[in-house]
Amino acid sequence: MAYKFVIVLAFVAAASAAVVVPAAPVLAKAVELEEYDPLPQYKFGYNVQDGLSGDSKGHVEERNGDVVRGEYTLVDPDGLKRTVTYTADPINGFNAVVRREPIAVAAPVVAAAPIVKAAPVVAAAPVVKAAPVVAAPYVAPAAYVRHL
Repeated sequence: MAYKFVIVLAFVAAASAAVVVPAAPVLAKAVELEEYDPLPQYKFGYNVQDGLSGDSKGHVEERNGDVVRGEYTLVDPDGLKRTVTYTADPINGFNAVVRREPIAVAAPVVAAAPIVKAAPVVAAAPVVKAAPVVAAPYVAPAAYVRHL
């Protein structure tokens, strides 16, 4: 029994004497902090009027701190102009008002044709009768004449 006890103690001693690998050294990394803008501001806008494709749209937006205001317009496939005016802020969230209205297309301006005076009436020349047609007797060519 003592022999078993000695073997168990030998295993415990071997386990506690295991090789300890030291941890890799921790390298310190310099952390760069991003600049924080407490009052972000911007404005932008664009407008597209393409006569070739018929594309017509625009957008303007501005931000002052946490409040964003803007408006965009476009022509829907049914020919109506859609205008969306929106605001967004941390208290009220995003709110939009949508308006649809027909496109005011100006009628094309057509220049009036100049007024032309009628030509003066000229007396017609007298009508001349054609000479009477005289019928000449028909003579068949010799090749077609049959001799009896």
